[in-house]
Amino acid sequence: MSTVIEQAVQARLIAAEPQSRAIPAALRYDRTDPLAVHLVFPPAASLDGAEVVWTFGRDLLAEGLRRPAGAGDVRIWPCGIDGTVVEFHTAGGMAVVQFAARDLRLFLTRSYAVVEKGAETLHLDVDGDLATLLREA
Repeated sequence: MSTVIEQAVQARLIAAEPQSRAIPAALRYDRTDPLAVHLVFPPAASLDGAEVVWTFGRDLLAEGLRRPAGAGDVRIWPCGIDGTVVEFHTAGGMAVVQFAARDLRLFLTRSYAVVEKGAETLHLDVDGDLATLLREA
């Protein structure tokens, strides 16, 4: 079984002006970073023409599908019958993006097949990460 999964998703950038627009995105999960989910927006979706990657906890995504979650740079909550809103905050502003909740649930299910929920710490390489950090210091 692959240790990395990637799933294309359609997002809707919520904005007052100009109108909301659909943008492609991809969700990525890697067994070597078992606590994290990576949400990748292509260069065409950003203001500066560069790919944008947001990394946040897999558990935050799971919780945000059920109820409002997050208090930092990433906040997630259910919206309507099958929507989920993800709000991103930076020093320069914020963006609000809506996804189909079924797509996010499918991604989580696929990620749990790679690393079971609750078993994330068994896949951490603390010694290797610490050795890398010390080499870079």
